[in-house]
Amino acid sequence: MTVKPHLLAALLAGACAALPLAAQAQAFPSRPIRIVVPFTPGAFNDTLARTLATEFSKGFAPGSYVENKPGGNTIIGTDAVAKAPADGYTLLGVAVPFALVGSLSPQAKIDPLRDFTPVAYAGFTPNILVVNNATPYKSVKDVIDAAKAKPGTIPYASTGNGSSNHLSMELFKSMTGTDLVHIPYKGSAPAVTDLIGGQVQVYFDNTPNVLPHIKAGKIRGLAVTSPKRFPMVPDLPTVAEAGVPGYEVTVWFGTVAPAGTPREAIARINTEINRILTLPEVRERFNGGGIEIVGGAPETFGALLRKDVATWAKVVKEANIKAD
Repeated sequence: MTVKPHLLAALLAGACAALPLAAQAQAFPSRPIRIVVPFTPGAFNDTLARTLATEFSKGFAPGSYVENKPGGNTIIGTDAVAKAPADGYTLLGVAVPFALVGSLSPQAKIDPLRDFTPVAYAGFTPNILVVNNATPYKSVKDVIDAAKAKPGTIPYASTGNGSSNHLSMELFKSMTGTDLVHIPYKGSAPAVTDLIGGQVQVYFDNTPNVLPHIKAGKIRGLAVTSPKRFPMVPDLPTVAEAGVPGYEVTVWFGTVAPAGTPREAIARINTEINRILTLPEVRERFNGGGIEIVGGAPETFGALLRKDVATWAKVVKEANIKAD
């Protein structure tokens, strides 16, 4: 069959036009990746994002960077990513509060399952119940006894309504029949600073945020929220074994992308994050800070998100927790 010259020219032009598109699809990522952290700098959420951005920049996506967008109970940063282009170049660093966005702040109209795509489950840690050194509290029982003796007088810190530290204390109060005064902060760093200074007396916080201060003798650790003792702090009992049977809170960390992000982009980023999590220096730093590394497929993280969205929605409703 003879192809007419004008048809041949059209076919060649179409083929040439398709080449850049094919090359672009194969070249992801071809520019820096932005990782939004809906918290202030200083906590592990920020550490994880900066570790990923640094490693991305070494060859995978040079120039990748972190953008901290705290505020509004994480709504400001979360909403920004939900509305970002679904092209793989914007990620959101998430922790337990992400699962509460829909139930705690329904007015924001953000659905963590509908509006985002899971990318990677980085790791988890328990919270640690810590107290100011000047307090007489040497055990979980001491805190319970003091709170019952003087209800509504002991100030405790959190990083805001719906944060894992707030939920940890609300669950503790519910299970022990105690009443402590909630003092919300805009991040872990200022909360820890005030705990050390004595402005607040009690605080549940992520292991990596308080472990260095416990080791330095600046604050006192009493118990961990995990179902069994945590290897990084083997001398601390669980809250359950210290007098509150059945108590458990696990804090996780990961990354998500806007819904509709191409599966190929998600797969490439997931593979790269899993590679980073196996690096000896990263494992040593995270493990040393109290993080148990997980990794795995996006589907693994998706299953965890679905479970926690349902679990914490029930807690928010039963405890009548409101956004700040």
